[in-house]
Amino acid sequence: MAAYGRRWPGESEVVAHFLAVLDDPADPFLRDRLAGHLTGGAWLVSADGHRTLLTHHRKLGRWLQLGGHADGDSDMARVALKEAEEESGLSDLSVEGDIFDLDRHWIPERNGVPGHWHYDVRYVVRANGSEDYVVSEESLDLAWRDIAPIAAEPDESLSRMARKWLAMQTSVGQGDSL
Repeated sequence: MAAYGRRWPGESEVVAHFLAVLDDPADPFLRDRLAGHLTGGAWLVSADGHRTLLTHHRKLGRWLQLGGHADGDSDMARVALKEAEEESGLSDLSVEGDIFDLDRHWIPERNGVPGHWHYDVRYVVRANGSEDYVVSEESLDLAWRDIAPIAAEPDESLSRMARKWLAMQTSVGQGDSL
């Protein structure tokens, strides 16, 4: 978290929320912690880095990045990779780099589960092989979308990730590394 905070100093408030959850004695890696719990998100990019795979989330009815609950696993990169594989049906995936994005968002009450916070720890996951996905039961649909137009969309969470990705690609093009 500290390295992420140094890389994105304008996000100090969200970093503080995550640090508070991690300092709480209640296990933040379990979904029954209804004060909020950690989830792993995957900014799943194509091999060429120009597209991202999004899910039309069945429960929330919105286009989002892939991801899901930690369910006791404290290795959030592993959670993001597992969720990307399960939700896309893709098998030749790899996690790249450290934490890519942090997002704290409210999940409304549903089926008797009270509303609660998701603390989503997101990683870049790269599709290294076939991009022929399979829609899982968690999705209404999946779609590969060009990243550049997402940067201007009103969904701040998706647009922020798109802007970060595009900035990183520009930086890499100028000789920096991820």
